[in-house]
Amino acid sequence: MREDVVRCDPAFAPVADAFRETDGGGGGAALAVYAGGRMVVDLWQGTADPDGVRRWGRDTVVNVFSVSKGVLATLAHLYVQRGLLDLDAPVARYWPGFATATTIADLLAHRSGLPAVRRELPPGSLFDWDAMTAALAAESPWWTPGERHGYHAVTFGWLVGEVLRRVGGRPLRDLVRDELGVPDLWIGLPAAEARRAAYLAPPQAGPDAPPSSLMNAMSEPGSITMMAFCNPAEQLTPGLPNTARWRAAEIPASNGHATARALATLYGRLVSGAIVGPDVLGRAVAPRSEGRDEVLRAQTRFALGYMLPCEIRLFAPNPRAFGHSGSGGALAFADPDAGVALAYTPSRLVVSAAGPDPRWQPMVTALYACL
Repeated sequence: MREDVVRCDPAFAPVADAFRETDGGGGGAALAVYAGGRMVVDLWQGTADPDGVRRWGRDTVVNVFSVSKGVLATLAHLYVQRGLLDLDAPVARYWPGFATATTIADLLAHRSGLPAVRRELPPGSLFDWDAMTAALAAESPWWTPGERHGYHAVTFGWLVGEVLRRVGGRPLRDLVRDELGVPDLWIGLPAAEARRAAYLAPPQAGPDAPPSSLMNAMSEPGSITMMAFCNPAEQLTPGLPNTARWRAAEIPASNGHATARALATLYGRLVSGAIVGPDVLGRAVAPRSEGRDEVLRAQTRFALGYMLPCEIRLFAPNPRAFGHSGSGGALAFADPDAGVALAYTPSRLVVSAAGPDPRWQPMVTALYACL
């Protein structure tokens, strides 16, 4: 009997087959599916080190990049459930001195007009929470808040994270660990867990290898897109996510570390009502931003902190599904109608700017065929 069969409910065997057939080309990955109130798929395969020697194990964690945004969103809605956070309140209510007249909801929905800092930030800023939050608090919006939307690729983490830090009264990494209470889910990997981290292979081009509108926009000096992805400039350092400094830092929009099991557990608890009630969840996942994205220059859809299936990230067939993808192919989402959650955490990064990661479809298609 194959080792992974004992971690897959027989009813979901096609999902396991799709996973095994998807991840050729080196590296490793994990897949987890939560359905009917329990984990029905919990699989991993491949290797977790650059030499292809260390096998991916049950406790291997990986940097999931922007999947982290959905984690922050969940914490925000937990505080809404507790009456500690008002989504319609101005940010300045919780963050005195915040200059932009925008709401908490606009931060979560990528509508605040603060996807980037205009001035070139000095070296070290990426790892300096106070420097980044101070710069954002003083920044003028790129558009009138609430009128348009644009992906806050990196600033989302400091904007939403600083609000949560002030509401919770502790560092964000501690709030994620203690308030959400999901094992093996971190913003910034504790030093004691660093040995468990998978090595991230250099990005490979996906099927959309010709320059996309996003790549073209990133090459325009001073554009919103360039500043959103390239300021601070050190985030473009080759191999940065494999460094101890990156893993240990608190960069909430992009350096979450997790197992697929942890992410599927989080989203499974969301759809089962274990974290927030139906009214809070209903508002959290309702479409809030749809149409042309000022930063990505593509058609995108966002709820309050969650990504919704859209042209460039069609991660589920149901438009009411919600979650978040991450650079290179990580994915975590839930479908409230089907009552399922799926998480996929690869170490072999694939850059697919103009469409969904090609590895998702076989697994997602198999999952829905099993329901």
